[in-house]
Amino acid sequence: MTARALPQVALESTVISHGLPYPHNLALARDMEAVVRSHGAQPRTVGIIAGELIAGLDDSQIAHLATAQNVRKVSRRDLPIVVAQKLDGATTVATTMWIAHQAGIEVFATGGIGGVHRGHGGAAGNDISADLEELAQTPVIVVCAGAKAILDLPATLEYLETRGVTVAGYATDEFPAFYSRSSGLPVDVRCDSPAEVAAIWRAKQTLGLPGGLLVTVPIAPQDEIPAQEIEPAIAQAVAEAEQRGLRSAEVTPFLLARIAELTGDRSLRANIALLKNNARVAAEIATALANG
Repeated sequence: MTARALPQVALESTVISHGLPYPHNLALARDMEAVVRSHGAQPRTVGIIAGELIAGLDDSQIAHLATAQNVRKVSRRDLPIVVAQKLDGATTVATTMWIAHQAGIEVFATGGIGGVHRGHGGAAGNDISADLEELAQTPVIVVCAGAKAILDLPATLEYLETRGVTVAGYATDEFPAFYSRSSGLPVDVRCDSPAEVAAIWRAKQTLGLPGGLLVTVPIAPQDEIPAQEIEPAIAQAVAEAEQRGLRSAEVTPFLLARIAELTGDRSLRANIALLKNNARVAAEIATALANG
């Protein structure tokens, strides 16, 4: 099978420019691509270079996004701006989904999706990530470790249910909580193999239902931070974000960086591990789709 004919897996670039510090970000981007290749698929890291939407950045472009200072974090609303102004951009989950779909890519691996922020008012407000709306309308399988643990997970699942997004647990009956394997919240269906995920995806397409499929993969046991251990750090970081009056796109990068500080980089190591694990599962699902 030629490289052109290999199953394709999209990867995001926000984690490169805004999610992890250098040089961890560059090493991770390269490692995720290597994981996808080692499991029989072709990685397609998505980003924007000088206003050009690219589904398949080369290594020099990935290195640029990992080191450049003025890379814009791009959600769907920002796309016309970065294209018109020929800016560099790192794509969020929502934008990566949209670009992947335009490129004919059905499977996308990320860390954790955005969702409904905790609390009411202050830094959180009624902040709901554009990722959830994108999942409701763009037909891509999104492989993740659940929603980021800094979010209101019950509210996020309720929102997904309202918007008709099926949430599958990969070898789990519970919605993963990013750093932690369990949240105590049920998923819509458990899938124990890539073929089961592929079957649900094809059934959704046959039915003509819009939107994506969310496949949630628990972090490996050896890499997780149990909820009771990570929650105090999350609560402190959220409180500090409130005190600073952070808004919208400012909130998540601050919270993730602060949690990494508070946990002595334990959360950083967990984040990297779950991203690689999700890349593996996504490659296996893409292969199952190609063989089906």
